[in-house]
Amino acid sequence: MATIGERASLQILHEKSFGLFLDGGELGEILLPHREIPRGCSIGESLDVFLYNDSEDRPVATLASPKVMPGQFGRLKCVAVTGVGAFLDWGLPKDLLVPFREQKIRMDVGKNYIVHVHLDEQTGRIIASSRIARHMDLTPPDFRLEQEVDLIIFGKTDLGYKAIINGTHSGLIFANEVFQPLQPGEALKGYITALRPDGKINISLHAAGRAKVDDLEGQILAELAARGGFWSIGDHSPVAEINDELGVSKRTFKQATGALFKKGEIMIENNGIRLVKEAD
Repeated sequence: MATIGERASLQILHEKSFGLFLDGGELGEILLPHREIPRGCSIGESLDVFLYNDSEDRPVATLASPKVMPGQFGRLKCVAVTGVGAFLDWGLPKDLLVPFREQKIRMDVGKNYIVHVHLDEQTGRIIASSRIARHMDLTPPDFRLEQEVDLIIFGKTDLGYKAIINGTHSGLIFANEVFQPLQPGEALKGYITALRPDGKINISLHAAGRAKVDDLEGQILAELAARGGFWSIGDHSPVAEINDELGVSKRTFKQATGALFKKGEIMIENNGIRLVKEAD
C-alpha cells in the first residue's frame, strides 16, 4: 500500500520523457523523476521508493531516504526562511517545511535544530516541528531499570540534560552525573536509572550495578599491566581525569579499585595504584 511519508515497493507502469510512473494504488500514478531512474529497470518491475509531496502537493517518489523519517526525531539544518516558515535540509530534492506555528523559537538559516518529522493532519503534508514536547509519547513506558536505551540530547536545564529516549519518551540526565560536554542532537547510549511515580524518567550515561564494576576491574588491571604495574590515578585524581581515562564516575572507579584491593590484586598508594599480581 502506497502511503505518503513511507517507503513502498511500487510497480513501474510506463515511462515518459520526464520520468517513470509507478502504481500508487489509491494515490494514483506517482512520478519517479528521470534523474532518479536506475539503470536496467523495465516496465512491470517494482522499485523500492520513499513517497512525499512535491511543491504542488502532488505525490512524488524518490529512491533516496530522508535524513529523518516521519515519526522520528533528528537534527536538521535550516537552509531557508520564507513567509510560510523555515525549510530544513532533510536529504531530498524538496526541503522540509517547519511552519511558524511549529517553531518553538524562530529559526535562522545555517543553524541546526532538533525536530520531529511527521505527516500534518491538517494539510496532509510532511512537516517538521521543533516543539519537541508536543510529540513525546505520554503513555507509561515499558522501560525497565538499568535498561540500555538510545538517547538524543535536545535541551539543557539547571538540573541537567533533557534527552529523547528510544525516540518516544523524554528523560533527564542529572548534571552532576555528566562528565563531558553534550550538544543538542548528539546521539548516544544511556541507561534507565529511575521510573518515577510522576511519570518522569531519570537516565544515566553509565551502566549501574555489579556488571559495570566487574568490567571496570578488568579494564583497570589491563591498563596497569600495560603501564608496567603502576598508574598515577586514584582518590586524589579529579573527576574529569577519571572520566577521561575510563569513562566512568569517580564513585564507580572507587568501587572497582576497592574491590581489587580486597582481592589483593592491587595496592592503593598516595599517588596512584600498583599491580600486586597479574590477573589470571
